[in-house]
Amino acid sequence: MSELFETQNADIETVLLVGVLIRGEEEWRVKDTMDELAQLVESAGAEVKGRFLCRQQKIKAGHYIGTGKAEEIADWIKENRVSMVVFDDDLTPAQGRNLERVLEVRVLDRTQLILDIFAQRAQTKEGCLQVELAQHQYLLPRLRRMWTHLERQKGGIGLRGPGETQLEMDRRRIEDLIRTIKRDLGLVRTRRAEQRRGRKRHGWALVSIVGYTNAGKSTLLNRLSGADIFAENQLFATLDPTTRQVELPNHEPMLMTDTVGFIQKLPHHLVDSFKATLEEVVEADLIVHVVDAAHPQVETQIDAVHTVLDEIGALDKPMLYVFNKIDQEKGRNAAKRLARLHPRSVAVSALEGEGIDRLFDELADCLKGRKTTLRLSIPLSEGKLIAALQKSASILEQDYEGGNAALLVRVGPQLATQCKAFVAE
Repeated sequence: MSELFETQNADIETVLLVGVLIRGEEEWRVKDTMDELAQLVESAGAEVKGRFLCRQQKIKAGHYIGTGKAEEIADWIKENRVSMVVFDDDLTPAQGRNLERVLEVRVLDRTQLILDIFAQRAQTKEGCLQVELAQHQYLLPRLRRMWTHLERQKGGIGLRGPGETQLEMDRRRIEDLIRTIKRDLGLVRTRRAEQRRGRKRHGWALVSIVGYTNAGKSTLLNRLSGADIFAENQLFATLDPTTRQVELPNHEPMLMTDTVGFIQKLPHHLVDSFKATLEEVVEADLIVHVVDAAHPQVETQIDAVHTVLDEIGALDKPMLYVFNKIDQEKGRNAAKRLARLHPRSVAVSALEGEGIDRLFDELADCLKGRKTTLRLSIPLSEGKLIAALQKSASILEQDYEGGNAALLVRVGPQLATQCKAFVAE
């Protein structure tokens, strides 16, 4: 049995979405990921003209959905003149090629669509490198099936076919490119690590904003920092990480980094490719998890973010939940319910500014344990340490008499260690 849902909008690039409901799967979950797929298509600049939901016992090896379903879709395509079909799951190259023969239009899978959006949105050199790495890692295991139409019998002198020759050439070329990109990204990671060490020496708190894509992360960072980061109501509106300095109510600075958004069915190699960016999350003192409280599948989105955080080893970091979009009634109601499940949380409207003052207070409370208040007596001969304190610590009291600096300071862990020998009794 198949279900066809059609919309009336038309554009130059029109798309038909295809999802598969395997026996035993929850129908609402499949339809939810197809709703997200529709948003991805719109983010890529195309328009969804229809949806096709196939119900079947198992995935078909040849065409993914079986020839009968493929022919049914082909008839609908001819009547409605769509230019592309996007599947909600990954296809093998053979399945994609077989489907294109039957449907007579371009066929993409979910990962290809995400990679296309990433390629459009990446602006920095680092972002472009990460996207290029993900693209090549996606392509490499699919090479063999892409060249099966040229293969001959393998082995022996004179028996090697052009398909195998071309396959090996392409594989070596892509593997060389992957090694080059990984080396360049290694340099990026080294530079980021040096920057983080510099920030820690200054005693700044490092805070990473994570969340489902389109939850309002960039809008929140703009609201907290007064920055003007691009924010749009679409998936993956911003891809490159952005760091801004934010001052807390106690006048202590922190650095907040907005990271790439997460989605359901986020391919593993995409997470692996963006490790240089996601390391900001792993090294953070606090994770701010922004949640779109107005979304109908808010719990599913929270679980999807937790899955990625667990994969990168950051799920056990201190976390503050920010339930966003309470300017919408359903968002406000959901935030009240979710707050009972996640006590360390704040309900806000990043767009309207509601709840931001309380968020500042919660951030200060979450980070207050990072710094220690010390009364110090430091000889003036320790000029380097005194200068470091003046630059990076919060000096509450100071008095310079008798060849010593008598200071009452709040310092981070690294400076506290350096000051240990000069703590006054």
